[in-house]
Amino acid sequence: MPRLFIATGIFHPEPGGPATYLHELLPALQARGWEVRLLTYGGGPTDGYPYSVTRIPRRALPLRLADYARAARPLLRWADLAYIHTLGLPLLGSGGPRVFKIVGDQAWERAVRRGWIPPTTDVDAFQTARGGPLVTLQQAARSREVRGADGVIVPSEYLKRLVIGWGVEPAHVQVIYNALPAGGAGPSLTQAEARRRLGLEADAPIVFTAARLTPWKGVDHLIAAARRVPDVRLLVAGDGDSLPHLQRLAAGEPRVALLGRLAREQVALYMRAADYFALYSGYEGLSHALLESLRAGTPVIASDKGGNPEVVAHGVNGLLVPYVDVDALTAALVEAFRPGVRAALAANAGRGMARFAFDTMVEQTHAALLAHLR
Repeated sequence: MPRLFIATGIFHPEPGGPATYLHELLPALQARGWEVRLLTYGGGPTDGYPYSVTRIPRRALPLRLADYARAARPLLRWADLAYIHTLGLPLLGSGGPRVFKIVGDQAWERAVRRGWIPPTTDVDAFQTARGGPLVTLQQAARSREVRGADGVIVPSEYLKRLVIGWGVEPAHVQVIYNALPAGGAGPSLTQAEARRRLGLEADAPIVFTAARLTPWKGVDHLIAAARRVPDVRLLVAGDGDSLPHLQRLAAGEPRVALLGRLAREQVALYMRAADYFALYSGYEGLSHALLESLRAGTPVIASDKGGNPEVVAHGVNGLLVPYVDVDALTAALVEAFRPGVRAALAANAGRGMARFAFDTMVEQTHAALLAHLR
């Protein structure tokens, strides 16, 4: 039985794509013969999982890093393979091969969060832009770490191009699309039934978005566009650093509601109840939320950035909008609610979704990890 060490910065029940991905994937890998042990930052329970989970509290940074490094060292020696989901983890010591899952540019995210670059900095332009010394150090550290991996898994062709731009050999980078296990609200629940459960008006034009509220998620642009289109209601689920700013933007506008952080079951219900799910982000690897919405039968309005065009076919299962262009986003909202448009897009919500089958993702990941065993 091959031994797999999962090194990550976040894990269930924390929100976010990487946490969800691991929580859903790991039992399937166990069923295929992997023995799994996981190390993460954060609090929460460590029992109740079918594999070993160790959590390192997020105390002061030097102490946190030392705690993680100390816990990781015996796991690296134990494992036949380390599958790493967060760059910059203190994984010191010898061990087996290391495979990274890259879902975005952590150097860009960190530079935005710490104010080293403006939050409006385009992630694609960032790849070749010259920044200050702190930005340059982050870019160099990210590229050096990923180049040292034995293999890299990415969830979109877009991210493959990004990672190759960091100097990684193309043959070392494999695209395995994200996917969703069975479940969720699904098309079996009608839109009218979902609205009744949520107490929403039966005939109101509703756009729903759910995201970690950061500047690059573009929720401020959605609010600006929704204000320009009569009758359209915008429902926003999530929390994050941008919440106070968004609350100020939405103040006095009854057609914009900030719902806060919702349980996954509630998010699925809102997706089914809405006319459209919107993701006007400037930065996406491959969005689980788009997959969830389309599986629920709800068409999407998305930016044309990152991996979004690999999920959304414009005019088929949704609308793609240039980013950042609030005028174009406003026009897309107007188009979305023209008679017959929503029904036509919803009828094609399942088009192309076979590429995102959960069993396919598991089998491809299982094979990719096996290929790196020594």
